Amino acid sequence: MPLPDSGRDDLAAWLRLALTSGIGPAAQRDLLGRAGLPEDVFRMSTTALAALVGPRAAQALLRDDGARDAAVRQALHWAQAPDHHLLTLADPRYPPALLEIGDPPAVLYVRGDPALLSRPAVAIVGSRSSSLTGRQTARAFAAALGADGLVVVSGLAAGIDAAAHEGARETTGRTVAVLGTGVDLTYPGHHAPLADAIVAARGALVSELPLGTPVRRGNFPRRNRIIAGLARGVLVVEAAVRSGSLITARLAAEFGREVMAIPGSIHSPLARGCHQLIKQGAKLVEDAADVLTELPGLAHPTVPAGPAQPAVPAGPARPTHPAGASASAGDGHTGIPTDAPLARRILESVGWAPFSAEAIARQCMLDGHADHAGDVAAQLLALEFGGALERLLDGRYQRRPSA
Repeated sequence: MPLPDSGRDDLAAWLRLALTSGIGPAAQRDLLGRAGLPEDVFRMSTTALAALVGPRAAQALLRDDGARDAAVRQALHWAQAPDHHLLTLADPRYPPALLEIGDPPAVLYVRGDPALLSRPAVAIVGSRSSSLTGRQTARAFAAALGADGLVVVSGLAAGIDAAAHEGARETTGRTVAVLGTGVDLTYPGHHAPLADAIVAARGALVSELPLGTPVRRGNFPRRNRIIAGLARGVLVVEAAVRSGSLITARLAAEFGREVMAIPGSIHSPLARGCHQLIKQGAKLVEDAADVLTELPGLAHPTVPAGPAQPAVPAGPARPTHPAGASASAGDGHTGIPTDAPLARRILESVGWAPFSAEAIARQCMLDGHADHAGDVAAQLLALEFGGALERLLDGRYQRRPSA
């Protein structure tokens, strides 16, 4: 439904403020605290405004800027479509939790249900290069927490993020994806169907970035602060020591949110970031009940209780190498055929926990890396004899740590 002229003018002033380059969210909020609403800012003289923000920022705000005006018109037009919303700091629908982070965006672009941004939420984040175990764990936790009435927030990235969104959609729970691009774009591109499915399931996509903003490395740390700000707790499923997920966890701690992490095998590089967080005081989480214990009073079950919550398999003791096994040069894995994409995909799928040959074959075929189970079985045998995998007494496989 079209906005009345007065509301459109007010929204245009907010957009004009947010789209002025060189003045970030913290500076915008400080200016509004001293000058009033955006329309008050743009009615000030250059001299009066310079006294508040300095001459350079005052000139940037008040000068004619054709590109900024075009972006304002584009955003106003975009907001006329169903399920498209622009939330300003003055909008009663603006999420109160974001007001606690110090530099909340002046304008949020939301596709989907904006009410979700104000509901009790938990963020589930982790590595893009995740293991099959990690993805299954994230999906199971998201489904369980969604069933308990929590909104699941994540970043729509490959790996753990995507699994968390998918798990939340499996229940009557809802999920919010915070984007590091404009809300009209999807990154990675093959997640466009997932983004559409989130909206169709009454979830939401949200970004502070102007429409059409492409992928830029520096925008993802900014995106992470919104993920942390919207949630009352952040759960890290898998993360390397140098990881964007750890940035989200650090920001969550700074914002007074609960930080939780799932432990993994001591041999897995994807567990080291989680172990580091636990050493620094993050809550060690083994099942969804642990998350709810850390976030008391937030859960409101929306579906009947299901089976027992997922537990993280304990990491196996470090096995020894068989006689004659040697580490291959180049990638740190023992006897990996470096020219075999299927073998690499198998190792990614296995991760560091035991898995059956059937589960590995099913995942590889779903991902399009194998035509039939026989291809996977042959590669499993080659990897076992090469020393990259170990077959356990029960017939399952697990990755063998490098010597």
